[in-house]
Amino acid sequence: MEDKLQSFFSDNDFDIHEPHSGHLDRFQRKLEAPNKKKTISWKWMGAAASIILILGFYLGKFQTELPDSIAKFDPEMAETESFFVTTIRQELKEIERHRNIETESIIENALDEIEELEEQYQTFIKELSKNHNKRLIIKSLIDNYQQRLTVLENLLSKLEYQKNPAKFEINYDEII
Repeated sequence: MEDKLQSFFSDNDFDIHEPHSGHLDRFQRKLEAPNKKKTISWKWMGAAASIILILGFYLGKFQTELPDSIAKFDPEMAETESFFVTTIRQELKEIERHRNIETESIIENALDEIEELEEQYQTFIKELSKNHNKRLIIKSLIDNYQQRLTVLENLLSKLEYQKNPAKFEINYDEII
């Protein structure tokens, strides 16, 4: 056992030298120095949190308002528009779940149709701001939303059929 310890100490180079002069004094001064704790200014933190909250509420409110919407021109239509926008968003999320290499072209074609309808919608909104026959234009805007939903529903049907064609087969023997 002593041989192992002796060989361990002889193989390793330990620092056994005296520290530089004045080391003890420097160490003693550091020990005696008052501890300066870094304190966080809660006033500044509170002010920063308040600013962030106000900014968050403002941006949240700004995001939920539709930039070009029917509700801006006819407040009674806000609920109808909200229904269509929410339904379209849900349909788009469902479509994204079906997106893969095989369905990419079908989805892109349908989204191109949706973009054309969106451009048409923007044209209607511009006409609505000119105060021309509001009732007719609002009806056209609602029809536009319905057309978008129809496109998305047809796309979902195609995607479901492509995923499971057997589910959609009609058994003619059962039809009377």
